[in-house]
Amino acid sequence: MKDELLFCPLGGSGEIGMNMNLFAYGKPGEHKWIMVDIGVTFADDTLPGIDLIYPDPGFIVDKKEDLLGIILTHAHEDHIGAIAHLWPQLKCKIFATPFTAVLIKEKLKEKNIDATNYLKIVQLNGTVDLDPFKIEYITLTHSILEPNGLRIETPAGVILHTGDWKIDPEPLIGEKINSDRLKEIGKEGVLAMVCDSTNVFSMGKAGSELDVRKSLLNIMGSLKKRIVMASFASNVARMETAFYCAEKTGRQISLVGRSMHRIFKAARQCGYLKNVIEPIDAREAKKIAREKIVYLCTGSQGEPMAALMRISSYTHPDVFIEKDDAVIFSSKIIPGNEKKLYKLQNQLVRDGIEVISEESEFVHVSGHPNRDDLREMYDWVKPQCAVPVHGEHRHMIEHMKFAHEMKVPHPVQVENGDIVKLAPGKPHVFDKAPSGRLYLDGNMSVEEDAQSIKDRKNIAANGYMEVTILITAKGNIHKRPVLTFRGLPVYDADEFVYELEEAIEKTTRTFSIKSKKQEYNLIDALKITCRKCAKELTGKRPFININLVRI
Repeated sequence: MKDELLFCPLGGSGEIGMNMNLFAYGKPGEHKWIMVDIGVTFADDTLPGIDLIYPDPGFIVDKKEDLLGIILTHAHEDHIGAIAHLWPQLKCKIFATPFTAVLIKEKLKEKNIDATNYLKIVQLNGTVDLDPFKIEYITLTHSILEPNGLRIETPAGVILHTGDWKIDPEPLIGEKINSDRLKEIGKEGVLAMVCDSTNVFSMGKAGSELDVRKSLLNIMGSLKKRIVMASFASNVARMETAFYCAEKTGRQISLVGRSMHRIFKAARQCGYLKNVIEPIDAREAKKIAREKIVYLCTGSQGEPMAALMRISSYTHPDVFIEKDDAVIFSSKIIPGNEKKLYKLQNQLVRDGIEVISEESEFVHVSGHPNRDDLREMYDWVKPQCAVPVHGEHRHMIEHMKFAHEMKVPHPVQVENGDIVKLAPGKPHVFDKAPSGRLYLDGNMSVEEDAQSIKDRKNIAANGYMEVTILITAKGNIHKRPVLTFRGLPVYDADEFVYELEEAIEKTTRTFSIKSKKQEYNLIDALKITCRKCAKELTGKRPFININLVRI
């Protein structure tokens, strides 16, 4: 049997976020594997009690003896966020450039995981040899420090995995996109390009951080009172712009929010942000005049626990805003966050605070390739096969059309779990791997249909009721049942309890409760009775818990 080259996304194809990609080479049944990225996505209000979601790695956990390493393209959460949750199941080498490695170390340290002997730091534009894969890091530009594409060389051909990228002529911090090397790679020949699809519907170019800096400097120069600027903490170029604009407008700057301090510290540790003014502590900033301070804070998406939400609700211990101050949202609205973000902005406006966002001013550029950026990348790389990833289905289908437009001979459409045979022969999806999502529930990984999640959804929608029945040694009910309920629309509690007690007593009479053998049957019958009674009285079918206590 011939050696074959495979690609399989376990996350990030058919969704934005949660990126996890696998490449394999070898004879069927004897493949060697590498994983590219190990990311998370964030839960919404439909999943009470869940914060993080990540791909189910079961398919590759079963093959971990043949997993040569995890290669990380950059440090965004949707590419590294699951490392502390999933790496202990894999125990393989981790490869990252210096800035990404610093953040990885922090994540593992928080979970008391020692991966010192596994974490390998790769210098920018460096190489990693994991026979039969030879991996070259290619410096790109994105909305974070040290974003990398990967040239993955195998005996069957070369793959270019772009990771997240755009073409920024003036990224301000970090190197420009290594277009010379990308052109060389294209001339050498590329079997397949696995490419970011996020902004495929956006015409033109993604734009430059330099243009945002010029615009923000004009905006800040025109503001007379206190300025609060919210942005993604990971966008170090935007952070440097905030420092630059503060200095140029004669203001001090203060960082607010744990992530902002963490990224600032990591960037400094890796040799960035050396020539900016020193930030001052938020407690000290209270002593500075309103027109002489800029606060750079987390919470640009209206996150409930982030700094900006606490500032806007006047619960932050150190930062206070008042009428005529300004809040700049230097970020895009991530789809799904519109409701909470508009609520936050409406609150600010109602309090007389000026709100400046991408809807009113030029304060943000995306980190992903618009259509003209994609066109340029395809012109450089000239792949034989294009595999769109990192997008919802609508993005990837549009990217497929774009690849046809660019005359790519063999575009392949994938979704999570598809196994693509890139070589030998014409690239095509030929098999399916088990794939799915895991939810971080407390500190446990649970599956999508976990009972804990079903129960919480039920309680959230219908309320909760607990019934405790005391049973004497003779098998009689001792006094009245003890009833507790939460989340039910009850106006007359006495009447509600009376009706329930009647129904409970009627049901228990039909059982010989002296017999322990009938306990489970009685519990099931009481659940049905209580649910039915609650439905008739309130319209809700609560989650019911029955306790039988023998005294």
